[in-house]
Amino acid sequence: MSQKLRVLLTGFGPFPGAPYNPTQPLVARLARLRRPALDDVELATHIFPVTYAAVDRQLPEVLAAQKPDALLMFGLAARTSYLRIETRARNAVTLLWPDAANTRSSKRGIAGHADAMLFGPHTARLLRAARLTGIDARASRDAGAYLCNYLSWRAIENARDGGPRLAAFIHIPLLARSGAVRLKGTPRITLEELVDAGEAMLMEMVRLARKARTS
Repeated sequence: MSQKLRVLLTGFGPFPGAPYNPTQPLVARLARLRRPALDDVELATHIFPVTYAAVDRQLPEVLAAQKPDALLMFGLAARTSYLRIETRARNAVTLLWPDAANTRSSKRGIAGHADAMLFGPHTARLLRAARLTGIDARASRDAGAYLCNYLSWRAIENARDGGPRLAAFIHIPLLARSGAVRLKGTPRITLEELVDAGEAMLMEMVRLARKARTS
């Protein structure tokens, strides 16, 4: 197989209540990784504005342009202190919070079918890879009802319609900045720890994508 594997890494920009989104530096750091195992891998990145319209418009565009074998997405879960590997997307949209364009959804669901859609069994492999770095990582069945869940649903739809065979969404916590600690005294995860875990998950996605190519 002479053609390089392609992996698309995505994050989000700022949104109401989160003027700093740590998915942006994380994605940038992962895209700069230089490892022998990545010599045959082309890494691409995309940062989504936190709007429903942007996801609907830009996701098909970037998938068509990059044609990735795997899609590794990151989003911010500011109220969670650990890494969350999402196992599914829910057919749910919040009516309470507007997106970054001050747009609210007019309906509670994304589509007219199914209560949820699964990413697939590869999420367990990503969870194991992350945990081996020492980070607190846990599987999650609830990606919320905001843009992270919305992007997850659209990504699974695209995967089922001939898009990348492998897609995964990872929720990250707020990162330590200037030595910040949580009220209970537990140190926040640092960007370096998150990059280590992100690298481990990326390498696992690459291994799985190689295997999928030959199957």
